[in-house]
Amino acid sequence: MASRALSSPAFVGGAILPFSAAPHFGTAKTKATGAARGTSGKYGIYSCAAAAAITTLQARRMRNVKRAACGPATTGVLNKAEKLQVPQFLLGNVDIFIFDCDGVIWRGDSVIPGIPQVIDKLRADGKTLFFVTNNSTKSRAGYKSKFTSLGLDVQPEEIFSSSFAAAAYLEQTKFKDTGKKVYIIGEKGISEELDLVGIPWLGGEGDAGKQADMGSGGKVDVDHDVGAVVVGFDRHINYYKLQYAQLCLNELPGCEFIATNLDRVTHLTHAQEWAGGGTMVAAVSGCTGREPTLVGKPAPLMIDYIAQKYGISDRSRICMVGDRLDTDIAFGRNNGLKTCLTLSGVTSEDELMDRVPRKKGTEGIQPEFYVDTLQDFLSAS
Repeated sequence: MASRALSSPAFVGGAILPFSAAPHFGTAKTKATGAARGTSGKYGIYSCAAAAAITTLQARRMRNVKRAACGPATTGVLNKAEKLQVPQFLLGNVDIFIFDCDGVIWRGDSVIPGIPQVIDKLRADGKTLFFVTNNSTKSRAGYKSKFTSLGLDVQPEEIFSSSFAAAAYLEQTKFKDTGKKVYIIGEKGISEELDLVGIPWLGGEGDAGKQADMGSGGKVDVDHDVGAVVVGFDRHINYYKLQYAQLCLNELPGCEFIATNLDRVTHLTHAQEWAGGGTMVAAVSGCTGREPTLVGKPAPLMIDYIAQKYGISDRSRICMVGDRLDTDIAFGRNNGLKTCLTLSGVTSEDELMDRVPRKKGTEGIQPEFYVDTLQDFLSAS
């Protein structure tokens, strides 16, 4: 498929285009993730089309997976990921690359070495690029600014964040028509995206310094017009916010619980990993006994949106590149994409190759290929 101009941007002049023509986005209840694995208890199967697209050498390696995809969906699981030694094995069979950002393009505020050259090469080769991040702290406009500050030429319409996904989900489900408000545990990325679609909200950064009155007879009063609680990564999480969220979800009929992502850790700085958005979601789930509607990866909302908006019919020509097995690679495998893991983020080679125990939730999830960093896309190509 030849690369083509993307004439229907999702972000024009600082505003989201209406979602009325968009598909009914797929989302996932967190407990439904296991169901997506099929009866084998593993994530997804490799499609016939994807198996046919790879080179003869790779097809031989994948023949058992191809047979499984054409028949029962009980054994269609990659046994081992293959280290990408010849980039053309992947690049030659992909028209569209979807990249995660944290741990793939950058770590904290530092671009990973070689990324500008990789982006330039892929564009020169006619590839279409998208950047899909679970980090909800910024809006798409905010991420455009970050790409620019790192010297990366990325267009606004190429960026999709879980903060955007939350707004898209609420717009698609006609939340605005209810006249209700959203309570936010999270940062300005969520509130900025809600502003763009005209959905009223409260909380967020405005509640960063608030303290719950826990003296005799003390209580937290909530707005009874709250119809949804959206939880994302929040560096200013506090007890007041948790109490407000649990009261809304436990006491307000029909109040919906939405999570932007369930990431265990994130890259706030280059020096170390930090507790991720899943920490905040787990806290709210723990005090409500409820599981959220997930709008970020691995839920299909963002790939469904991209595929519909840009008329993409053959998902086997798309490759998801990320550093997390349980979000990025599961996202790709569950949605019919090729997959490539980079070791520049949270997953080690020892974990990927099962030389050490897998983290909970990553068991059985395998990409087709893996690389040390995206610089490997440049080697011997």
